[in-house]
Amino acid sequence: MPTTTSEGLTFTYETHGNSNDPAILLIMGLGMQLTSWPEIFCQGLVDQGFYVIRFDNRDSGLSSKLDHLGKPNLIWAHFRSMLRLPISAGYTLADMAKDAIAVLDAVGLEKAHIVGASMGGMIAQVVAAQYPERTLSLTSIMSTTGRRGLPGPTPAARRALLSRPSQPDNLDNVVQHFSNVYRSIGSPAYPTPEDVLRKRVAANIKRNVCPAGVLRQLAAIGASGDRVNLLKALRTPTLVIHGVADPLVPIEGGRDTAHLVPGATLREIEGMGHDFPAALNSTLMQMIGAHCKGLPVPEKL
Repeated sequence: MPTTTSEGLTFTYETHGNSNDPAILLIMGLGMQLTSWPEIFCQGLVDQGFYVIRFDNRDSGLSSKLDHLGKPNLIWAHFRSMLRLPISAGYTLADMAKDAIAVLDAVGLEKAHIVGASMGGMIAQVVAAQYPERTLSLTSIMSTTGRRGLPGPTPAARRALLSRPSQPDNLDNVVQHFSNVYRSIGSPAYPTPEDVLRKRVAANIKRNVCPAGVLRQLAAIGASGDRVNLLKALRTPTLVIHGVADPLVPIEGGRDTAHLVPGATLREIEGMGHDFPAALNSTLMQMIGAHCKGLPVPEKL
């Protein structure tokens, strides 16, 4: 699997399709890996005539881990946030946006359609705002603006996100734990079969696990503040996709994103949570494909 180095960090990436086709750069969310973009989803975009690039963010997957930064104190960070005081972090979403541009440079691309999910949606928003000359379009999926006052995760989703396996050295226990986490934030109308979910979780665990990296990414989100002014200034064609049943990043985050970006298109999907259920692959691929081609974005199919 190819890698590139930027500012002392190494990033693992993967390409799909013909490099002469219009490019789509996929940016994944908190603690997730490039493999969290479903293969069928990537191939579906290739079949529509796109060159697809996906990569591991810093502190996740096979990309560099910034262990020298230690583990941030999220309780203290939350306390400072409540008092509207600055939050210290080893890096910010702007640094992660720069990482995405480094991946584009590595594959020799001047411009790409930028697609991000969850935290990846936040990074994609920053890419579009700070690197408009590199951005053909923006798609923000199950993400938010970071504006104060928006609803946060449900109590159950928050507990699941912050929980840890009871037996971290036991693979079966860890797989079961993360399967439970993903199910708690997943799509209630489109549940993933248990055997499929466990197989997917096991493969990702065997590829890489970095709990400290997740904490550092969370700190980066908190330290970056909101993106209200950045989004208001965007002139990039923007599609916002959000599940109405998302318990981790509630639908209000997507609605606020679409409200702030001039001319943005919002597509809400009933029954969708904070995941990519197989039953919605076709819908998501067609929405994104149409948007990237400058065509009207269909409603849920």
